[in-house]
Amino acid sequence: MYRSIYDLKDFYNSPSGILVRRVVGRQIRNWWDDVQDMRVIGIGYTTPYLNMFLEESDRTISISPAGQGIYPWPENADNLATLAEESELPLETNSVDRVLLVHSLEHAELLRSNLQEIWRVLKSNGRLIVITPNRRGLWSRAEWSPFGQGTPYSREQLRFFLRDNLFVYERSTCVLYTPPLRWNIVRNSSETLEKYLPWILPGMGGLHMVEASKQIYSGLTQAVENRVIVRGRHGIIPNAVPDMRSHVSKKV
Repeated sequence: MYRSIYDLKDFYNSPSGILVRRVVGRQIRNWWDDVQDMRVIGIGYTTPYLNMFLEESDRTISISPAGQGIYPWPENADNLATLAEESELPLETNSVDRVLLVHSLEHAELLRSNLQEIWRVLKSNGRLIVITPNRRGLWSRAEWSPFGQGTPYSREQLRFFLRDNLFVYERSTCVLYTPPLRWNIVRNSSETLEKYLPWILPGMGGLHMVEASKQIYSGLTQAVENRVIVRGRHGIIPNAVPDMRSHVSKKV
């Protein structure tokens, strides 16, 4: 299940998927309330959440894993979607302000390489939001949904993976407290459930949302050069600011 982009599209067009998109999208917007003139990239399956940024960002692009497939997005406009290996993004170093990672980390075969590649393309003050199924939540057990596929995580696991790949943890929350029941009465009660269940059952939401930043300290420069591969490719987004490690690129 959910190996194809069309399976994911069908889910997000279903009543349950519309609920997920509304609840998760509201929290994303709460954290990223202003992306004016920024470059926003979605990796995994992110088109349901990227539409809100199209009108105000400098550029918004959706990147799907090569094995997932792709369809043109947005509808009735110039295509802003592309396929790529997540460990080799077609983007210039230090060129992106915001990265949204959804339906990606739980399926990653090269977790370290994928995170290092995101680190590479982010600007020095860039931000990353990771959304994954919560190991303790009910949605990770709902095999009929995309959140019941792949590897769920705990918040501490996510913090460790991000720290281990030179990201700085900023904040986190659980979202999607509405149980994964395909009953109209449950879906119609979602606003009440999302308001009160975080107080009654903290940490039991269906999804983890973690925001991290890319920050470089002088003491980490050598470690960064040793661990992050700089690829001198021509990307679909040009380099917006000077690359702090351009001297490394010249040696490669």
